[in-house]
Formats: sequence, C-alpha cells, structure tokens
Amino acid sequence: MIKVLIVDDESWTRDIIKAFGEWNELGMQIIGEAEDGQEALQLIEQLQPQIVITDMRMPGTDGVQLLQMLNEQHQHIKTVVISGYDDFQYAKHAIRYKAVDYLLKPVDPKELNNALQNCKRVLEAAQNERSPLSLDLSYSLATFKQLVRSHYNDLNLEGVTATLGHMMRELESNGVTKPAMLDQVAQELLLLLKELMKANSQESEALHADYGQEAIESCANTEAFLRGRYTNMLEQLIQHRKFKNKLNLDEVKLYMEEHYAEPVTLEQLARAFFVSKEYLSKMFKQEFGRNVTDYMLHLRMVKAKDWLLDESIPIKTIAEMAGYEDITYFYRVFKKHFGIAPGEMRKNSEV
Repeated sequence: MIKVLIVDDESWTRDIIKAFGEWNELGMQIIGEAEDGQEALQLIEQLQPQIVITDMRMPGTDGVQLLQMLNEQHQHIKTVVISGYDDFQYAKHAIRYKAVDYLLKPVDPKELNNALQNCKRVLEAAQNERSPLSLDLSYSLATFKQLVRSHYNDLNLEGVTATLGHMMRELESNGVTKPAMLDQVAQELLLLLKELMKANSQESEALHADYGQEAIESCANTEAFLRGRYTNMLEQLIQHRKFKNKLNLDEVKLYMEEHYAEPVTLEQLARAFFVSKEYLSKMFKQEFGRNVTDYMLHLRMVKAKDWLLDESIPIKTIAEMAGYEDITYFYRVFKKHFGIAPGEMRKNSEV
C-alpha cells in the first residue's frame, strides 16, 4: 500500500480528504495526520510516507517551508498542495518544489482523486526507472490551470493573462523551452479553454486552435498565442453576458450548481451576469418557480443529505462542505428544509 500523510491545521479539511479519497481503489493508506510542518517532518521520519498532502497556510512551519524541506531532504516523496487562497505566490512555490498537483479549497472529490492517481503514476514511473517528461510537465501545469480556471469563471481577464504570463516565465526558468515541450503546454491550455467554454455555454467550435510552428518556437511566442486565444474567448463571454438581449437562466443555474459551497449572493450573481439583482430575482423565480436564495439552499441541502449517507464524514464537516461555517445554523436550516435533524436522518438511513 502507498502510504499517505495529511498535513493541515484545520481538522475538517483533513476529514474531507479522508472521506473523499478512494484509498482502497488506489492502493493507498493514510498513515498519519499533522497540524503543521514541524509535526509533519517528525512523522515523516517515523512513518516514511510516499505521498504528503499539505495545506499552505498553517501556524508555525507552514506549507511553503515544508515543501522546501521535503525538496531538500526527501525528494522521493510526492506532494499535493491544497490552498484556500487563489494566490500566485503559493502556485509558484508549488511549482518550484515540484508538487504533483495543486488543489483549491473547498476540495473537490474528483480533483483530489485525480491528484492521488497522478502521484501513483509518478511513483510507479520512478520504480520502473523512467521519468516521463510529458507527465512531469503536465503536473507542473496543474497549478496554473487551477488559477486560470478560477479567473476565467470569474470573468477576470486581467487575472487570466497575468497567470499565463507567470506560468510561462516560471516554466522557462525551469528549462521548458524546447518546441516539443511548448507544444504540450499549448495543447493542454487549449484543452482547458475548451472545457471552460463548454462550462460557460460557449460554442467551442468558435475556438480556432490551430497554430503554426512560429507560435510555439519560444516561451514568449507561446504566451502570446495563448493570451490571444484566452482573451478572445473571454471577451466574447463578457460581451455575451453583458449585452445580450435575454438573460440565459440556464447559465445562471449552472453557475450556481458549480459554486454552491461558496458564499454566492444574489448581488454577486447579478454582477457576474450584468443584470440588476431585481431583474435576476424576478426572472429566475418566473422560470424555475423558486427564488435564487431558495435554489442555492436546495442545492446545499441535497448535497448535505447525500453526504450524510457516508458515516465516515462528521456532520460538522458536512456543514462546512455545504457552505455553512456555523454548525448550529446548519442544523436549523437542515431541519427546516427536511423536517428532521441531520443526526436523525443519518440514524434512520442505517435502519
């Protein structure tokens, strides 16, 4: 079994990771937990894990220091970084110290298991004495792709272009300069762009992804190419949302379904879709029979009900994952919605 150590000062984040990791299927075992980098280093010496999943912001020895020490003293250990902060400095450290993947909080189960699968592949490649460059490069890009995804969905063009620039400079400083490598960078970022366009109801056929050799002959040219493609598509999305004659309520609904765990308000939704909150509220209720706030609550409650079926997830953790920091308030909302308390529903499901 591949041994895994979890490092995070927040117990509920550790609980989420333990609950959502497909440990048996991946052939992995959690052998310990630590609340800061110093405790993690002590456990690493004792337990010899092959994978370390770590938060970045922690009291005492933080994730940045831990990554640095692992890179210096335990290069065989593969790391997955988790951060609640959409900050390029953390992404830069994750790349520099060769993290396999970079996840943003709240942790998505699919992304967590993909990251663990990536770690497993790297470990298996090392055992077979081969270092697949394409996989290594793909893992380096994972951090930046998370940031690009976040900025694109927030209609933040400046954030997208800045991240692309940071990415290319960081990759160049790490020796990613050959045309074959730059071609992989371009292809992966174009696939991400297609995925983002689909998620935002854009026609991916509008993306002209073809490029000549001159577009990838240098890091500067690759950056310019990607910046042009992302700028064109994001500007189209902004114009579509800002100036279209009719609000696409399916887009609003999809956005809510993808961001239910975040503190999304009616005001934020209205800004994202360039309409007044009064108009959005009126049209949403007219289309779906319930207002924006009620629908967001419905999404959270349905998710919470599903998670309750898994007894390994503490109810406090379920409240956090559903977007409620105050567990007392979560209990009250849940009981009002379903007519039964979370603990009672869990108990009834066991019968």
